[in-house]
Amino acid sequence: MTDPAEVLALPKPAWVTEDVAMLYDMARRFMEDEIVPHYDDYEKNEIVDRSAWEKAGAAGLLCASMPEQYGGAGGTYAHESAIIDAVGHAGVDGFGIVLHNAIVAPYILHYGSEEQKKKWLPKLATGELIGAIAMTEPGAGSDLQGVKTRAQKDGNRYRINGSKTFITNGQNANFIVVVTKTDPSQGAKGTSLIVVEADEVEGFQRGRNLDKIGLKANDTSELFFNDVFVPTSNLLGAEEGQGFIQLMQQLPQERLLIGGQAVAMAERALAATLDYVKERKAFGKPILDFQNTQFKLAELKTEITIGRTFYNDCVARHVAGGLDAATASMAKYWLSDLQGKVVDECLQLFGGYGYMNEYPIARMYRDARVQRIYGGTNEIMKLLIARSL
Repeated sequence: MTDPAEVLALPKPAWVTEDVAMLYDMARRFMEDEIVPHYDDYEKNEIVDRSAWEKAGAAGLLCASMPEQYGGAGGTYAHESAIIDAVGHAGVDGFGIVLHNAIVAPYILHYGSEEQKKKWLPKLATGELIGAIAMTEPGAGSDLQGVKTRAQKDGNRYRINGSKTFITNGQNANFIVVVTKTDPSQGAKGTSLIVVEADEVEGFQRGRNLDKIGLKANDTSELFFNDVFVPTSNLLGAEEGQGFIQLMQQLPQERLLIGGQAVAMAERALAATLDYVKERKAFGKPILDFQNTQFKLAELKTEITIGRTFYNDCVARHVAGGLDAATASMAKYWLSDLQGKVVDECLQLFGGYGYMNEYPIARMYRDARVQRIYGGTNEIMKLLIARSL
């Protein structure tokens, strides 16, 4: 089988150091040995077994960019990018470790107290705690200022009431960063991030595991907070009202992550299609011998190469601390649009077989669609870019 990692044959960017390359190889082997053999079951059950998370923790694939003193591997986003590529190239896109690693854990690293970091990060690194971030509500998606979930101070505790939906890792997660209003009269300035350890509280309920078009293996849920009490020490940041700023500071990495997932799947789709058109025959010759096939694959390889080059540049900027929100928005929207186009064009080359679930391209077609929605819709990304003009 054509290796997605080699399909473009690009020179490695400077941020792919020896240890980053080694991590990719190790993560890819782990996914193929430990996750791929069970992935059809995870898809059928619509959840990845907790044992897979624990194995990933034991292998050092959780919290790779967290400091060693807190149980992590001491890496950077470059290391997280290697794991994102490994997940995408192995075809286990519903394994929610990239959100756990590169979205949830950084909120604790950047805004948590020393006590919070020591308490939570080591458990996130082992998989004892599985992370989720609860932003979206039934009436608030990309517009985070519209959040209604409320946290009211009650002595040395917060009483949390509200509901969330479309929460990734929602069934497995026992560590949830909740976006909530501590002072609704202040609008965005009244937003705070508060951690809920789901196993330690009463009044927390999980709704159903939502029935999605794709990414079936990833548990995605409604969450309900009914008089959930947590200590005031679970607030992230030195004071209330910092949540919106914290979200704005961290969302560029989330959007870059989605771009990384997009380009990794596009590479896998092209690799799978190359294998198919070399073997499948029509009118007495391989499909690859038709000029239309050659031209189409040439276009896709060119566009994926442009996408990968742009993504690599964004990672380099981000690792150096210079990735701005507008560029991250460009990466998220353009690469996820490209992903959808590539997968659709590749499915067409499979013909009727591409519509059959037994072929991986069919799963990619289903799984790719949400990329243009979550992390902020692509329409919102364009709005953010326009504001920078």
